[in-house]
Amino acid sequence: MECATGLIRHSPVRPFMRTARIARIVPLLLVLAACTRPVATAPVPATSTRAATPPVPRVPPVDALVPAAPLTVGLDPELPARLDSIVRVGLEQGAAPGAALAVGRFGRLVHLKGYGAIDYAAGAPTVDPTTIYDLASLTKVAATTTAAMILEEEGKLDLSRTVQSYLPEFDAPDKAGITVRMLLTHRGGLEAFAPLWKESHGRAEYLTQINARPLKNLPGTQVVYSDWDFVLMGLIVERIAGTTLDAFTAARVFGPLGMSSTRFTPDTTDAALMRRVTFTALDTLRGQLHGAVHDPNAWALGGVSGHAGLFGSARDLAVFVQMLLNGGTYAGTRIVKPTTIARWTASQDPISSRALGWDTPSAVSSAGRYFSPRSFGHTGYTGTSMWVDPERGLFVVLLTNRVNSRGEATRHVQLRRDVADAVQSSIRDAPLVDWEARR
Repeated sequence: MECATGLIRHSPVRPFMRTARIARIVPLLLVLAACTRPVATAPVPATSTRAATPPVPRVPPVDALVPAAPLTVGLDPELPARLDSIVRVGLEQGAAPGAALAVGRFGRLVHLKGYGAIDYAAGAPTVDPTTIYDLASLTKVAATTTAAMILEEEGKLDLSRTVQSYLPEFDAPDKAGITVRMLLTHRGGLEAFAPLWKESHGRAEYLTQINARPLKNLPGTQVVYSDWDFVLMGLIVERIAGTTLDAFTAARVFGPLGMSSTRFTPDTTDAALMRRVTFTALDTLRGQLHGAVHDPNAWALGGVSGHAGLFGSARDLAVFVQMLLNGGTYAGTRIVKPTTIARWTASQDPISSRALGWDTPSAVSSAGRYFSPRSFGHTGYTGTSMWVDPERGLFVVLLTNRVNSRGEATRHVQLRRDVADAVQSSIRDAPLVDWEARR
């Protein structure tokens, strides 16, 4: 006998239960139990008598992503069809004109697909896994944080040192105590945002303005997600490295990983390239944005900033997050050490979800209900996101241009959660824990 979730497994009925009434009730209860997957709200103790889950598939380790069927890594074979339905419904309900999705587990790429088009205009090219999106704040982790990890490993960056020790111009008395660690955990005391782009352009002017502007709160006391934290981090990376952030990350991260679609400032004169780049806002000052960074402060900084400006594809970001799951290596190339990844991606205090540069799941997170507390990820204003669950060897990359010629959609928020929950719910070899309920 079968139900929607699979085969029903009958348990023997004890002799003392053989009454006519029980004979009618027990089979019904068994059917209901078989058709309902339990959701744990707490980790199952090692001594639990819960029925054993299927063993983790024995798949050989790989050092680079390889395509594979979901079932080979313990995922429901119906997952791709389920994801197709979720994404298409989200797009139909206005989340974005298109989306690109990458899902992997244990080094196997089980889903890599594009949906919709790069713009709402008739005849716009369709999205595929190499379609290039404005990654917005994913820049903070894929570029700036990774660069900072590399420099720390080389002994060139000390998180306990003050920002002023790296950027002497940042010398306002009220900011003297701000450390690099405070920037990375958004505890610098700086305001979240200001339209400096209206009056200021270039690194020197931005550094002067950020230095002069009043603090939001006392440094180190509160978490305020601030773009200025990562504008400064980008400047610190550049000052230490002696080169620009885009040049450093191209040479030390994206180039070695083969992330050929990932870059700052795409060449808008390259027609073939631009057919792969999604459209974003219809800006009142700059017109229709296509290959130009959406964030106006990043634009005023020349398109290269520590907080925004990076463009990339789902295919490339799948490689990037798999490198992190591999402990810092990919296809024989080491970017950072495993211990560095573990330390930088862990939440830094009990009252905040912030790691070093990265974020971790929090209440009503874009990671959904089931990503473990050890998970890490980030989102971007334009509609981009990526989440990694090391406990389950799992990643989900979802890129959309929810900022587009029709305005700024909000349906992408639920789309992220629906995709994340579908992927985690498809795992057959581990209990499904509702971590969000515990948070």
